[in-house]
Amino acid sequence: MILKRFFSLLLIGLSFLLFSFSLPNKLLKKVNKEINSTFEVEDFQLKLIKINDSVNNQLGKKIGEDHLFKIESNSKLIGYAYIDKAPSKTDEFDYLVLLDKNLIIAKTKVLVYREDYGGEIGSKRWLKQFIGKKSSDSLQYEQDIIAISGATISASSMTIAVNQFLHSLEILHINKVL
Repeated sequence: MILKRFFSLLLIGLSFLLFSFSLPNKLLKKVNKEINSTFEVEDFQLKLIKINDSVNNQLGKKIGEDHLFKIESNSKLIGYAYIDKAPSKTDEFDYLVLLDKNLIIAKTKVLVYREDYGGEIGSKRWLKQFIGKKSSDSLQYEQDIIAISGATISASSMTIAVNQFLHSLEILHINKVL
């Protein structure tokens, strides 16, 4: 009886992990670390936000199936996490945008950078420029966001990606997704 119950719980737990979202484990660890430090919370849950096709079609750039999450602690909303990829010179990089519960950027982070050059976009100092931005902001590379010599393509790409996400927030909010 106890063994049967154990296997049932194990199966439910594994099903939840497999079907809740499909972030690679290494990426998920980095995301969890950033959530811990940004929101100063140890115990939290990432809950996948499903966006139906009619809303996704309104967005300038569609949001993939496993990219947007609610962050809850003790059943209370503490913020949102958005994970995506952006192009660099010859590859792409993974990045994270953390929003507070008011949909204001609390942190941006380059999670995985796959180029030999341009990794400076991962510096905390450069990424701080995005903190405090909200859906009503429109970011221009070399005007609102400082350029980085040697990382022009990646820095511009990160600016464009965050800008597109900020514009999507308004549509998601209007459609009661967030």
